[in-house]
Amino acid sequence: MRVFKDAGHLFRFAGLFLVAFLLFLLVRGRVVPKSFGEYGHYRGNAIRDIAALPVRFAGHQACATCHADVEEVKQKGKHAGVNCEACHGPLAKHTDDPGTLTPPKLDTAALCVRCHAASAARPRNFPQIAEDHFGGVACETCHQPHSPAVDAGGAQ
Repeated sequence: MRVFKDAGHLFRFAGLFLVAFLLFLLVRGRVVPKSFGEYGHYRGNAIRDIAALPVRFAGHQACATCHADVEEVKQKGKHAGVNCEACHGPLAKHTDDPGTLTPPKLDTAALCVRCHAASAARPRNFPQIAEDHFGGVACETCHQPHSPAVDAGGAQ
């Protein structure tokens, strides 16, 4: 007793599937790097490539070493957990030779709103600034950036 009267279409489909699978393996062999999967589900050479990049960020401790006065103010304020380079940018060259590279003066009117612009996506208890709050005036006019709850005059 024959189960399939005309099984030719099944063999053609199986052959087509086999050709597609072999083509997939061929393309995958050419496209996927040899180091893929070396350290889990990513390219192993990526770690070596990243390690070869020049160091751009100095890290919070490098800033605190020379700017202890600023660090002391910052630790008492709401920005205690914010890394210095989150606002000031990469400063490894500055820490290597402070006299050569002086970080630019920041435009707090533009910088602070990156985190504090009013947004329904942020938690309700996160300080948010309405667009008409400052009218383009720099935040440091009224607030001390390293401890924003303190006004520029030192009062809380």
